Amino acid sequence: MHNLYEVVIEGPKVDILEKIKKARDKDEEVVKVAEEMKKVGINAVRGEEWQLEGDLVLKERKVYVLKNEKLRVEIIWLYYNIPMARYREKWKTTEFVTRNYWWLSVMKDVGKYVEECDMCQRMKNRTEMLVGKLKLSEILEKPWTHLIVDFITKLPVVVEKDVILVVCDKLSKMTYF
Repeated sequence: MHNLYEVVIEGPKVDILEKIKKARDKDEEVVKVAEEMKKVGINAVRGEEWQLEGDLVLKERKVYVLKNEKLRVEIIWLYYNIPMARYREKWKTTEFVTRNYWWLSVMKDVGKYVEECDMCQRMKNRTEMLVGKLKLSEILEKPWTHLIVDFITKLPVVVEKDVILVVCDKLSKMTYF
């Protein structure tokens, strides 16, 4: 049997454990399974995959976090905002979180948290070119001096033709087909 202190690191994460213990009572499925395990006197299910240690449920020696969104966000925040590794990418944060905690949608939740991080969105490297200054269009004086020409293609064949030439005057917006 593994000691709980091998599973969870010390520090502010100890407060999280207390919150997980309190939140466990609200997750009916987990409470039901945990009570059945206590009645029968079993501490592990499926070999060592699921274990019961005190008031905590462990999956593969990681603390199972219940269906409590605030609690999950708090855990992600703890690992995402580590001063030494502040604002890491999604995969590194997922790695840090899953060292000690587990829940079904951990990767999806971490990805969502990272994508919504205001500081990361501000500091993100932009790959597109800078747009530059806007230029005013020249003012046209005479109609039909500046034209726009386009083809409408992939039409059904009618009288051996399947294309329409469209000519448009920029000034008057008058169009010929």
